[in-house]
Parts: sequence; structure tokens; C-alpha cells
Amino acid sequence: MTDSKTGDAVASIPARASELKHKANEIRLSAMTMTHHSRLGHTGGDLSASDILATLYLGNVLRVNPAEQNWPQRDRFIMSKGHCSGAFYSTLAFKGFFPRSMLGTFMDPLSMLNGHPDRNKLPGVEANTGPLGHGLPIAVGCALAARMRGESWRTFVLTGDGELNEGSNWEAAMTARQYELDSLTVIVDRNRIQQGDFTDKIIRMDPLGAKWEAFGFVVTEVDGHDPEALLECFAKLPLEKGKPNCIVANTIKGKGVSFAENKPAWHHGVPTSEQLAQAAIELGVEVVL
Repeated sequence: MTDSKTGDAVASIPARASELKHKANEIRLSAMTMTHHSRLGHTGGDLSASDILATLYLGNVLRVNPAEQNWPQRDRFIMSKGHCSGAFYSTLAFKGFFPRSMLGTFMDPLSMLNGHPDRNKLPGVEANTGPLGHGLPIAVGCALAARMRGESWRTFVLTGDGELNEGSNWEAAMTARQYELDSLTVIVDRNRIQQGDFTDKIIRMDPLGAKWEAFGFVVTEVDGHDPEALLECFAKLPLEKGKPNCIVANTIKGKGVSFAENKPAWHHGVPTSEQLAQAAIELGVEVVL
């Protein structure tokens, strides 16, 4: 099979998945290096979302082309959990939307790489995000626009699970079902930690899948750190004609780095030079920004 826009040959799922595991770890270390540089960031969420982002962009799930960023038929991706910009920016750079050298300017004065994505500054960003609960409403608007125009492009949105505390998500979910937006896919980074503590200690989420089903979505759960499982899941979209899709991606906050895994303090954690070196060893990669 060949990607209709880029012309790149698409390898078998197992072969692609093996490469994507390594790419995701490169994204992880890149994001941590950026946070170390700026002394600000959201390391835990960057690490939990890296496999999902690598699969979408570097696994050629999204129909996008960095050489033609405003291609009308491109798929739209909304990074609703915009605070995890380190992983998002790294993914965009690895895909070729802008030079990797720019990652070294993360949050510097006048840098294009703000703490939260800004579509007016950075190639590849579809929507300004950061204030939580806005991404899904924007994504619903994108999917509805495609429906009204008779277009075939799809819309994907990545949310955090703590972000689902925001009621605007559920208003958008009702709208998506009302208009039968089966071109819309919500991916929940279900790492079970949000700012301050574990999600269950703030607002209980479970049964999360049943909640989305009650709002009219077709729901599937997947290991969010398994690129092969993610590729297989994305290949089945839409999951059911006439219903929006929800993928609950079970992840671990701080995935891949022993001192950060499943620790609420690493929602905002900033690695020291020693910790960054340890992370590089544990992840098995070396990224030079």
C-alpha cells in the first residue's frame, strides 16, 4: 500500500511498529532535553503521549505533508493537551515540518516554540491549545466543516484524562453524536495522573469507556504504548458508520524513565543534567538538539 499524498511505501504493521518504538523514545528524550533547557514543561505527559504521537505522524496514519502544509485534503490533528508541547513539537520536527535545530529554542524569548502550540507561529499546528477542554470543541467544528463541504479528510484530537474534568468536552461529544461525525476520532491519553495527584483522587473517571458510549461514541481501548496495537486500531477507523470514535489509550505518566514513571510530581518535573543522562541510557537513544 502507498500513501496517496507523499508516495511513501507503507511497510507491514509489525515492521513499522518496531521502528516507531525507537522513534517514540527519541521523542521522549527530545522533549526532556527541551524541558531541561527551558526549566519549564510537562515531562510526565510528554512521555505518556509519545507513542501515540509517533504512531500518528511517523507511522503515516495522518494524511499530512510537511512540504504542503495547507494541503486542503490533509487530516486535521488537534493537540488538545497543549501543555505537552515538548512531545508535540518534537514529533512535528521529526516529521519535517520545521528543522530539528529549532527545538533547542523551546520557550526562549521570541521563540516560535511557545509553552503552548500557536498555529500563527509554528508550521503543522492546526489550533492554538493549552487552556484545557477546548481541543475537542475545535475538532468537532473541523469534522462538521468536512461534512458540510463533502470532504473526506478526517479529524483526530488527543486529550488528557484529567482534561475531561472540563464540561466543554461533553458538550462537544453530544454535538459530535448529533451530527454523526464518524470522521472524528478522540484519543484519550489515559495516564491516570493530572496536575496535583492521581485522577481518581480528584474526580473519578471510571467507567470511562462507558461514559463515552453513553454520549454516543464507539469506544475501543488499547495499550497506548504499543505502536502495533495503535496502528491496528487506527486502521479500523471509522469503528462504526454514523458514530464518532473514541480510543481510550491506556498509558503510564512518565513512561520509559524510571524516576518519572507514575509519579504525580513529574507532571511538572524538570530533569537535571544527571537525570537527563540517565533517561538517555534507559530509553536507549541519543538526541542532539
